[in-house]
Amino acid sequence: MDDPIIPFDLARMFVGDHPALFYLEIVVRTGIIYLYTLLLLRWIGSRSVAQLSMVDFLLVIALGSAVGDAPFYPDVPLLAAMAVITTVIGINKGIDQITERWNGAARVVDGAAIAVVSQGRLLPDGMARRDFSALEITSMLRRAGISNLGQVEAAYLEPNGGLSVFRRERPLPGLRIVPPANVQPPQPLLHPGAAIEGRACCTNCGELRRAEAVLPDRPCRTCGNPRWTHAALAGDSEPGLLN
Repeated sequence: MDDPIIPFDLARMFVGDHPALFYLEIVVRTGIIYLYTLLLLRWIGSRSVAQLSMVDFLLVIALGSAVGDAPFYPDVPLLAAMAVITTVIGINKGIDQITERWNGAARVVDGAAIAVVSQGRLLPDGMARRDFSALEITSMLRRAGISNLGQVEAAYLEPNGGLSVFRRERPLPGLRIVPPANVQPPQPLLHPGAAIEGRACCTNCGELRRAEAVLPDRPCRTCGNPRWTHAALAGDSEPGLLN
């Protein structure tokens, strides 16, 4: 039978039964878990990080675990939890200092901005690097006030998961993203004669091509999608209407 817990036993509260060398092991284990978790977060990308950096997000997780256990479990000495918290904050501070001095370290820890749109066209390779779909990117573009991919000169997924959008001064004909494709699918373009001014765009990535070069079902050279629709300018009342 376990010995009864003595309330306010200071030796149990602060030290417990651990030998002094165990606190060095806590520092080592905390460092290993911290770096391992950081690698896992880099692997899954930044979709769940929102506006926090990778290091800030990991700090919240690590501190939440360290602070949350100590108050509730009598067999967790406070000094052990304090050693974890101190180690986590020390590692975080060290990483901050390193990333402020060396840009290469910042790219390793937080990642780099990835181009996902260029000249009115979604970039599948860039989206795949962050595990984003075309539907997710177009949703983010709509939140930025974009209704047609032809309005976008470039867009970048930032390390914190946000999307930086740069508009063209003069929009190109492009793929409409308002309304969303799952609400109203793009009108299919089946033969070149139906394309006003002979322009067609891929229904998936928005690549702009001459209609006779891709219709009726030639795969898009960017994403392999064989479906095409009218290319339109932002603000046109009818699909395919060009200025």
